[in-house]
Amino acid sequence: MRKISLITTSRADYGIQSNLIKLLQNDPEIDFSLIVSGSHMSKKHGETYREIENDGIQIAKRIDIGMDDEGDLYVECIFANAVMKFSEALREISPDIVVLLGDRYEILAAAVACCFNAIPMAHLHGGEATYGLIDEMCRHAITKAAHLHFTACEAYRRRVIQLGEAPERVFNFGSLGVENILKASPLSREELENDLKINFLEKNLLVTFHPVTLEKGAAERQIDELLAALDELRETMIVFTHPNADAEGDVIARRIQEFVKVKTDRYLFSSLGLKRYFSMIRQIDAVVGNSSSGIIEVPSFKVATINIGSRQEGRIQPPSVINCKPEKDDISRAIQKSYDPAFREMLKTAINPYDRKGTAENILNVLKTYDLTDIIRKRFYDIKEAAQ
Repeated sequence: MRKISLITTSRADYGIQSNLIKLLQNDPEIDFSLIVSGSHMSKKHGETYREIENDGIQIAKRIDIGMDDEGDLYVECIFANAVMKFSEALREISPDIVVLLGDRYEILAAAVACCFNAIPMAHLHGGEATYGLIDEMCRHAITKAAHLHFTACEAYRRRVIQLGEAPERVFNFGSLGVENILKASPLSREELENDLKINFLEKNLLVTFHPVTLEKGAAERQIDELLAALDELRETMIVFTHPNADAEGDVIARRIQEFVKVKTDRYLFSSLGLKRYFSMIRQIDAVVGNSSSGIIEVPSFKVATINIGSRQEGRIQPPSVINCKPEKDDISRAIQKSYDPAFREMLKTAINPYDRKGTAENILNVLKTYDLTDIIRKRFYDIKEAAQ
């Protein structure tokens, strides 16, 4: 029986992987262990490990790496702590392969722990680009550490191969997050209002804005520009979700907290959870901010995305995405465009490039059956040599 571990460190990566996690847990041919860490364990970020438990998922290890204390060496201390604690857990579990998603620095710490314990890794969502973030470096570093790769687009598959990974180890099965949309049973508008204690209005927006980690010191100015644009809107309900656990995230959170206190049609939630998040998207006019979800999952709802600034620069984008600068006037222009009748008509037929059928099942099959014998030894795949 193959022993497979999966590490989740945030509400975002759990939401994307939730169906795969359920398949892994319920497969009788797999000895599965889920390791939960990062912002899942943080009170400040909603202790979202409870959402995992409420989904009926068994947690093998809960690892607190200290994401509630934001000091001068915030990220560095968390990273060092995470490497040590992930190593301890992995030595105890001794999995045959570990599944890691994305580009967070906590996931890079998990990859480092796997490397020094000679444990093979499967990496999801490699080959992507986000030029405004330190995540760009983390993602490609994880790719070079990993041994199996599951990308969300064919262009990303080619990029992983360009990084020297053998083509037979790189699979393009689409995005797990997009697949989740089709499987989730949504809450109704009335159920959301009762559950969240909110009131939908004539117009409704969902806002998620994170720090841009390669633009240090810019978070306060950027969130103020966004809030100034939102403050001009009338008859519009605005739901915010909490920024993620990056440096300067607390600055953004404090500004939003002050903003929502002024009027009763503004709300802030530390986490909506997967079901409520996807249900909310079905009821709003546009998603505003700089989250990857606005690029990858939201387009499948035929809903507009207002993508602010450079955080997601480099990702393949569907036509439902409206890009703008982190400046009040440009954000206002983008929001206004999202309500344009011609643009809203286009949304009905816009194609999401991340959408493919059977994503979770295809990944599961490879994880179960791929020959792991001596997989830990990798050779650099040179494209020029292969072409000769």
